[in-house]
Amino acid sequence: MTGAGRAPELAASVKILIAGGFGVGKTTMVAAVSEVAPLRTEELITEVSSGVDDLSGVEGKRTTTVALDFGRISIDPGLVLYLFGTPGQDRFWFLWDELARGALGAVVLADTRRLGDSFAAVDYFERRGLSFVVGVNCFDGAPTYSGAEIREALDLDAGTPVLLCDARSRQSCKTVLIDLVEHLIARADPARATR
Repeated sequence: MTGAGRAPELAASVKILIAGGFGVGKTTMVAAVSEVAPLRTEELITEVSSGVDDLSGVEGKRTTTVALDFGRISIDPGLVLYLFGTPGQDRFWFLWDELARGALGAVVLADTRRLGDSFAAVDYFERRGLSFVVGVNCFDGAPTYSGAEIREALDLDAGTPVLLCDARSRQSCKTVLIDLVEHLIARADPARATR
């Protein structure tokens, strides 16, 4: 009991997916923003995956997520986000349905060097009616485009936020997640969003 005999208020918890193509920075984002040691299911990329996983544009990548990444961040004392990073390769997409169960929203991470790799995640969430934002992970040396150019290239609805970010930066990732929460609130209660 706290104060005048009242029980402490529990924080609302929200499940969020971090999705996107192979090597876009999902594991990096979860690790950068999580306030607890993130759970990772990364394995070394071996010769067995040659011809199966397309390493074009990410030739230096040495590990890959084979199930999920998990982390947690408190946005404020009343809101905790549980983050589930999806695997990026086609052969692990069967896990997405289980990971998406109970999720309220998603971040689709995109890489301008391989923007076409984002279509599968965008399509997945659009078909399921799950709200999402697109976070364009600004890799060093990658081509830069405006949010409007990214929106057009991915054929996104006008209401889908497109944000530039750095998946290595806690503050940048937190900003993307806050924008996602604000987007979810606006979609759930348009009147509240305009106040």
